[in-house]
Parts: sequence; structure tokens; C-alpha cells
Amino acid sequence: MKNPLVTGHDAREITEQVSKLLRDVGNPEPPLSLQIIRDRLKLDLRYYSTVDHSFVRDAVHAIKVAGKQVLQRPTLLIDAVRRFDLRALWLPDRKRILIDQDLHPLKHRWAEVHETAHAIIPWHADYLLGDADTELSPTCCATIEAEANYACGQILFLQERFVEEVMSLPVTIESLKNLKQRFDNTYTSTLWRMVEEYCGSRPVVGIVSVHPIRLSDDFEPSDPCRYVIQSAKFREEFGKVTEVELFNALGSYCSRKRGGHLGTGQVSLVDDNGQQHEFLFETFCLRYKKPDQDLGFQALTLGVHQRKLSTGAARCGNRSVG
Repeated sequence: MKNPLVTGHDAREITEQVSKLLRDVGNPEPPLSLQIIRDRLKLDLRYYSTVDHSFVRDAVHAIKVAGKQVLQRPTLLIDAVRRFDLRALWLPDRKRILIDQDLHPLKHRWAEVHETAHAIIPWHADYLLGDADTELSPTCCATIEAEANYACGQILFLQERFVEEVMSLPVTIESLKNLKQRFDNTYTSTLWRMVEEYCGSRPVVGIVSVHPIRLSDDFEPSDPCRYVIQSAKFREEFGKVTEVELFNALGSYCSRKRGGHLGTGQVSLVDDNGQQHEFLFETFCLRYKKPDQDLGFQALTLGVHQRKLSTGAARCGNRSVG
């Protein structure tokens, strides 16, 4: 899935709302304390479990549209959470954020601020609760989630503060790791924000995928990437490059290692005008675990444009570096 864009009036409005929030909490230094955000917005944070139904008693009466109770049976909320695999909820009437206690702890920070983003985007309260007669279209749902993610990224990475630091560093995995530590966010969210906010002259792409060599039995070759993140320049010049092409390129240089640095390689990509270009790709692998289970592998890749290839050079193909 390629990263959706939030543009125009909506992007400007969201940016203004985030700027106001950060000003109100004193434009803090990284890493951002989520407690000061909750205190400023008077938000209550709680955790729930789909096994324990006690949270329904507090939550269900808050889900109303125009004062009308939407869920007459409290257990329907549990059914909805399970059906849509919801990991966090925002209850506007109670100003309460609920996070699934079974969600990996590393993801709690993003989940909380994603729901906070719904709270500060003025038009989200009506859409999130839906319409009493019709459900939201998939396109509308995707737009709402993209807007919340956009606001979430701006909050967690302190807007221009992160952009300034990105542009002062080389576009490398090592810089990604340093930024991850400095802003205290996950590798995935840092990669996402780093690529989207890169405003230099070189096209940059980020890929979040399974391990490119250690494929599971249920791997789907036609849908190999969890996310493909494009810088503005990459989207403009390489919009026709597919997720399958990008993922297949990883196999040309990655090792079978179970974690850490998987490899660096020179990858040839064709731009929208049919001209071949050389990118330098770096991939490293994370292995997420809980005490009672192994959650598997996640590979993160950063690709940075190097040069335009001549017709003769293009025949060299992809190769490992180092």
C-alpha cells in the first residue's frame, strides 16, 4: 500500500491545529511527553481487552449520533472491535482514548496519538460515529485514517523540528536509527516521517515489508509490502513503479539473517518517462516478540536516488554493495 496524501485545505487546517496544540504545551523538546498532551486536551487514557467486557459499560452509552443511541446491545461494540481488528478507540463524549491492552507496547505511543489526532481534527467527530442510516464508504474511511495519521506524525515528530533535523543528516539507515532514538518513536513511524518530510532534490522511497528472503507460507506475491512510503520527488518521478517491483529488488542483495542489517544494494528503477536510474537501497530487519509469542519479522528499507543511468549502464541490473 502506497502512502496516501493529505493535501490542500485539509492539510493546512490539520497543520494549524497541531501547531496550536504544540504552542499550547510550550513547544517541547523531543521526545514529546504524551502526558502533557493528555493534560492539555483533558483526555483520559484507558486500556481494554476483548476478553474482558467490563469496558463496554462505560463506552457503549457514549456512542450516539444526534443524541440517538446507536448500539442497543453493549456486546455489539465488542463484536465491532473484533470484526474490524480495532486496536484503539476514541470516545468523544467521554474524551476518552481506549487502547487494546494486547497491542504490542511499542505501538501504544502511535495508537494513543492517532486517537488524539481524531480529537483535534474538527470534522472527525461526526464522521467517526458514522451515519444512523448508512455506513461510511471505504474511501471516506481511508481519508479519515490518512488525516489522523498525518496529524499523528506531526504531533509525535514536533512538526518543523523533525524536518530540520532530517534535512541536516544524510539519508541513511544510521540517521533513521538516530532519529528514532531522539524522538522516541518506532522505527516504522520514523521511517515513514523521514521519507515523507524529505524535501531535497533526490527521490527517496521507504518500504515496510516481511523479510524478503524468509517468506512465510501465507506470503502473497501480488501484495508483498505492508507500506511503500514515497517522498514528494519520488511520487512525482517514479509513480508508476509498483510495490511488486520494489519488493523483488530486495531479494537481489538481502541476506537470510534473522535480524539486523540484511544488506545494501544498487537497484535500477525506471522513471515515468522510461529512463533508468540507480538507487542505493539499505535494508534492516526487526524481530518483534512478546513474552509468550514470536510476532515474526519486519524489514525496513530506505532507497535513495544516486544517478541517472546511461543505456549501457542500465544493463548491469541490481547488485549488492559491500
